[in-house]
Amino acid sequence: MSSSGIPTQASASALPEGITDPNYKPLPGRLGNLTIPQQHALEKLKKELQEEGVFVEERMDDATLLRFLRARKFDVALAKKMLLECEKWRKDFGVDDIVKNFDFHEKEQVDRYYPQFYHKMDKDGRPVYIERLGRLDFNALYACTTQDRLLKRLVYEYEKFITSRLPACSAAVGHPVETSCTILDLKNVSLTNFYRVKDYVMAASSIGQDRYPECMGKFYIINAPWLFNGVWTIIKPWLDEVTVSKIDIIGANYKDKLLAQITQENLPKEFGGTCQCEKGCSLSDAGPWNEPKWQKLEAEISNGTANGSAVSA
Repeated sequence: MSSSGIPTQASASALPEGITDPNYKPLPGRLGNLTIPQQHALEKLKKELQEEGVFVEERMDDATLLRFLRARKFDVALAKKMLLECEKWRKDFGVDDIVKNFDFHEKEQVDRYYPQFYHKMDKDGRPVYIERLGRLDFNALYACTTQDRLLKRLVYEYEKFITSRLPACSAAVGHPVETSCTILDLKNVSLTNFYRVKDYVMAASSIGQDRYPECMGKFYIINAPWLFNGVWTIIKPWLDEVTVSKIDIIGANYKDKLLAQITQENLPKEFGGTCQCEKGCSLSDAGPWNEPKWQKLEAEISNGTANGSAVSA
């Protein structure tokens, strides 16, 4: 332990700056806990990207490069291929334009038929993401939006997750937060409805795995009915083995497990917590990312005036 109270690490890389949590211990493969070969892989990837003129400083910090390296087990060639394919996808999909101009004006309508929302933090500081697939009303959903707009909203939220939600959570708990805690509620899910929306689910899963890798920390599938085995058979092949290993499938007796990970005041009442946001938890977007500092940063990113250091702060 150093005199400042911050733990020192037997690592090839230093701990990130700004840590105030004296109990923080980075997971393997993160800054502050890299082996010598992992540190060399990080340096090699960055050098190759710079030499090839494809290094984008504002979104290729060391933590981001390490996400791609972990996703490819620190194989530099495969991680670089994945990253460059992601950069091409960003241009093809128009990610920068989505960040600056996308307006999901049908948010309240969509919330009635397919709730998807971030809500506060878990005990480890992760932003909690909740999706209620069992509430899906396919016909009503696609009467007020389209699959294309749902995917653009997904990408908009992923970008906000990276640039403001994670930094806000990191500042709140005093150590780097790089992943989310997801709750997928399957209560009253219809297999027929799932088949009708599976194209969106598969496209969303692909974007998450391939374009925003290593962002899943905890994943709870609750109220899983007996017919979920059929749904899982469809979904599982689309997911890599690391993702599958993080998924905890639970039936109706999920409350104790959720409350072990999320404090009751941060968990919506309908899932066993005590939170009852004024406009409903699914529309509140409650969390530390609503503090003025992060709202200002989000506005700067949308306006294209944020610099790289601000984004990664």
